[in-house]
Amino acid sequence: MGFWSNLFSLDIGIDLGTATTLVYVKGEGIVLCEPSVVAIDTRNHTILAVGSEAKRMLGRTPGSITAIRPMRDGVIADFQVTQDMLKYFIRKVRSGRKTFCPVVLPRVVVAVPSGITEVERRAVEEASLQAGAHHVYLTEEPMSAAIGAGLPVTEPAGSMILDIGGGTTEVAVISLGGIVVSKSVRVAGDAMDSAIIQSIKSKYRLMIGERTAEEIKIRIGSADVLPEEKKLTIKGRDLVAGLPRTIEISSEEVREALREPIAAIVDAVKSMLERTPPELASDIFDVGITMAGGGSQLRGMDTLLSSETGLPVRVAENPETAIVLGTGKQLESIDLMHQTSSRYGAFRR
Repeated sequence: MGFWSNLFSLDIGIDLGTATTLVYVKGEGIVLCEPSVVAIDTRNHTILAVGSEAKRMLGRTPGSITAIRPMRDGVIADFQVTQDMLKYFIRKVRSGRKTFCPVVLPRVVVAVPSGITEVERRAVEEASLQAGAHHVYLTEEPMSAAIGAGLPVTEPAGSMILDIGGGTTEVAVISLGGIVVSKSVRVAGDAMDSAIIQSIKSKYRLMIGERTAEEIKIRIGSADVLPEEKKLTIKGRDLVAGLPRTIEISSEEVREALREPIAAIVDAVKSMLERTPPELASDIFDVGITMAGGGSQLRGMDTLLSSETGLPVRVAENPETAIVLGTGKQLESIDLMHQTSSRYGAFRR
């Protein structure tokens, strides 16, 4: 069975993110990148759309249709919907491949936050198995992010990774294939979006949606002072008149709105540096901090962090895909998998 399993099965790495799910297939690379959103008809509890199609429905659905994110703060908030979403993505990846054998189920590596509980770990395992996996390996997100960013995780030297995702920010010090110290805070991209929504609501009495807040963050958001400040015209609903209204906001206003979530991320990094063993701290002082995740691309995040810690800070070459690329490298090397996987061995009986 081992020969046929290697020949026909698909080894899959999954970054099951709060905002986006990415899938890596061994030997092929990243084959799927879609929003972690599911649209449900509440009248009969059927799935209408998953991924990009479902995200387009966010905030625009009639009363009988709900577009939801089944992942919240990096963990499963709705088990059944997450399971259905995983089934959809795994089947989408498997369908149409000539090497696919329906008898052999895929082996799946799923990256999970380092701070999740044992119950949450079991939920991810069970959802993956129910979605069609034969064997499930869990790996911690900062480890996969560090591997994907090209850090020497198996060497006897300290490497610090900061992964700012959609629901969680992970910061960890890694050496000899293991996480020495780590911290997971449930403050990341979604918290930044919420901060922008609340700031505009409070200052302008204008209600905007999640998609608009995300667009504001991407287009004019920053963590540090910009060489040239920017402005953006946005639309929303006036909370007093109840009618659509247009306003212009500045990058300075957005930076002030983001001040609290960014401060929480900086505090997490400082806390981790305080807990790092002296020998590894010396290594980090030399090589600095590597940032990954979509949130690491916020303008000025690297310069602010460098000024706050006194350490060099760099953004990974492919920050948004670092985690799933890391799971791919773990799939390519069983030795690396054994050495770096946080949980090894859940399988379909």
